[in-house]
Amino acid sequence: MAIDLGRARVGIAKSDSLGMLATPVATAHRGKNDIAIIMRLVREYHPLEIYVGYPLNMDGSMGAAAVAATRWAGRLARKVAPVPVRMIDERLTSVIAHRQLHEAGRREIHHRAVVDQVAAVNILESALETERTSGAQPGITVSAAANRIAGNAANEKNTQ
Repeated sequence: MAIDLGRARVGIAKSDSLGMLATPVATAHRGKNDIAIIMRLVREYHPLEIYVGYPLNMDGSMGAAAVAATRWAGRLARKVAPVPVRMIDERLTSVIAHRQLHEAGRREIHHRAVVDQVAAVNILESALETERTSGAQPGITVSAAANRIAGNAANEKNTQ
């Protein structure tokens, strides 16, 4: 299962049991019920892992969005344990999703309802492809991302 975490919406996608095909599942509104909705979907679909989009800056550094996504993923990980939650680099997935919808003939005004699901599909496809081609686990653990936040905070404190 993959999640594209936006400021207003959460796009959710899942794969088939063989991990070959990623399909959109739902879009939830951000807020106090978003994790509850995902927990319900986890109980329904029984994913082996959950991938959360990791919105790094274009230079690979962590900005406010990556910090917020990591904290949100940490809350999710505690709720869905023992299902592992991993962070997947999602740079440009929303841009790609908008382009795919445009190329499919969907009018821009109608993108908002599904763009987060398409971005989640792109995140999941990237993770599945990485696993298929390299055999390695895609992305990083939520705890590794949280450690990166702590390391950045310590570095900023030391440079002041």
